[in-house]
This record gives sequence, C-alpha cells and structure tokens, in this order.
Amino acid sequence: MSSPTLDLASTHLELPALREFSRDVEAQALARLDGLAKPVGSLGKLEQVYGWWCGATGRLGRAPVRPRTVLFAADHGVVAQGVSTYESDVTARMVRSFLSGAGVINSFCAHYAVELQVVDVGVAGDLSDAATTEHAAFASRRVRAGTGDFTAELAMTREQAVAAVRVGMDCAAEAANAGVDVLAAGEMGIGNTTSASAILSAIAAVPGKLSAGRGSGIDDAALARKVRAVDAGIARHQPARDDGIGVLSAVGGLEIAAIAGLCIGGAARGIPVVLDGFASTAGGLVASVLAPDCVPHLMVSHRSSESFHWAMSHYLRRDPILDLDMRLGEGVGAVMAIDAIRLAVRIANG
Repeated sequence: MSSPTLDLASTHLELPALREFSRDVEAQALARLDGLAKPVGSLGKLEQVYGWWCGATGRLGRAPVRPRTVLFAADHGVVAQGVSTYESDVTARMVRSFLSGAGVINSFCAHYAVELQVVDVGVAGDLSDAATTEHAAFASRRVRAGTGDFTAELAMTREQAVAAVRVGMDCAAEAANAGVDVLAAGEMGIGNTTSASAILSAIAAVPGKLSAGRGSGIDDAALARKVRAVDAGIARHQPARDDGIGVLSAVGGLEIAAIAGLCIGGAARGIPVVLDGFASTAGGLVASVLAPDCVPHLMVSHRSSESFHWAMSHYLRRDPILDLDMRLGEGVGAVMAIDAIRLAVRIANG
C-alpha cells in the first residue's frame, strides 16, 4: 500500500453513498435455516450470523473467501495521566511484533486463514524502517504522532480527525479493489480504552464511572485516575454527542477514527465489517453518529471483559456473538467471528 499525502486542510468529511442492507435476503436466509433438519432457532446466534451475513452481502450461500484484518495503530497522550499499565513506547514495539509474526493476532490470522494488514495512523514511536513482511502487510498513513492529552488539550484537531477517518475509508476501498469480502477491525494503542471510554461518555451522555473499566488490567488507583481523566476531558471540551468529528477531536483516538472510516467505507463498498472489543467497537459507535445507515453492516464479534463494552454494544444495537472473557484487542475476536460466518454458511448450504 502506498503512503499518500494526507489532506489536513479540510474539516468536512464527504460521505460516500452506502449500500442498502437487504432485509429480504436476510429473511430468505433465516427461512433456509428453518427448513433444515433441526428445531427452529436451535442454532441460536449462528443463525443470526448467517442472516446478517446474507443481508449485508445481499446474497445467499457464499462464504467469505478473502477476509482481511486491518489493524490500526496509534498512541494516546492521555497515558500521561497514569491510566494504563504500559507506557506509549509499547505501541511501536507491538507493531514490530506483528510484522515479525510474533503477535497473538498473527497466530489467529494464520490459523483462520485471514490476511493481516497493519496501518500506522498515529504511532508516536519511530517506525521509519517498518515494511511489509511475510507475516503482515504494513502501511504508513500517520496523521500525527499520537494524540494530545485530552485532559489538557484537544486530542486532535478536527482536520486531523477527518484525515484519520479518511484513512479507514481508503483502506476499505483498497480492500474492495483487492477482492476482500469481509473486514475485521483491529487496533493497537496504549491508552486507547481511555479514549474509547470518553467516546462512550460523550455519545451516550454518561459519566466516566459508567464508561471506564480496567483496560489492560489496571489497579484501583489507576482506574480512579482513568475515570477522572474521562470526566475531565468531557468537562473541558464538552463535545456534542451528535458531532462525531467533534467527539474524535475532543477525546478520540486516531486508530478509533480510522476504524470509524473502515465501517463507513465497508458499508459503501458492500463489505461487512466485524468489530472486535471495546476500542474497536468505539470506532463503530463513532461511525453510527457519522453515518447511521452503516450500522446494519457491522457485527460486534465478542463481548469483551472490559466493564462497559456491553453498554457500547447495546447502544449500537449489535449483540456480540461470542463471550470468551477476552480483552486483548488486536482483532482476535473479530477473526474468530469470521470463522463463525464460514461455519454458519456451511451449515446452511448443507
């Protein structure tokens, strides 16, 4: 993937026309399952998965043939408030780990035959020598080197938020041109559950104590700092809940913005997007504000152990299909959900 010059001069996000989710095809898919030799509805969420997949793609009976995980990486200035177990330099180290094949997501993608693409949209560390390897494709689309500490300043400008969303939209378009037929939205960014919590607080109008959880496994003192940071960011910037770009600018993350763009771009190109855990779903939440009609094209793959992921999923009206008590991120749950799609199609075709 090339590294085009990013347009940081515009605060206007031009949205593409979105494909319509086919309720008729979804109904046909569910009727096909009802005709199998089994009690009606007995496969539970697998049946929902099949109906959703057929409705989102507009056709019956075809399993994903070229899935891709797009893992967006970025850093967060709010880490300075002591809200994470790790320091920001871990983000760049993890990107290098993915490119070397040593990440957990590498194992998941290899096992389930899913392509992996890593996109630097806002890593603070030096990745000037990072390149595509046999383990993962790499793209440098850095908008800025990490966000600002949103307790003291805007996370990013509106122009930068728009540029980061466009990165995700571009990635969806490039995937469509390559023949990719389902996208998993992964992320890596130390501190990103704090931004995700602040996004939930801004859009759902809830305080930090109802949006912030333990993220990477922080202790009680760090959790208290995290709640205070979320409340401080919302109080300082007061983003309007119906202004998705404003929410990203105030308290968001560059990788979360890119995931929002991936959701919108996928819906425009007829590629369903599978969200992962808390930070990934925050991208879907922002997308739902920017382009509400993209939501039917999204799946939340699993219920994260992050405390308020259930609330975020409920707000999106997307019921997670797996519950494995995971909180890793990277897109691992989304990759597993893609295999659930394959299984559901096989059952229906059988």
